[in-house]
Amino acid sequence: MIEIETLKTEIQNLSPEAQQKVAEFVQSLKANAEKNQAQSVPLKLENHHFVGMWSDRPETQDSQQWVRNLRQNQWTR
Repeated sequence: MIEIETLKTEIQNLSPEAQQKVAEFVQSLKANAEKNQAQSVPLKLENHHFVGMWSDRPETQDSQQWVRNLRQNQWTR
């Protein structure tokens, strides 16, 4: 891996236009790294408002029976 001081010297020896391109490239790499890091964060359902939104509904206290009733009503017309 190249030493930071060597890299800094090489960049300083470039033309202003080339230095600008290097700066843009570094910003692009940084943005991509941040995007990848954000995507790799595990999903935590407990942080979402929809989790538990039906917890106080009486018809869903026995969720298996509720689904059975729902399917029976929908599938036996």
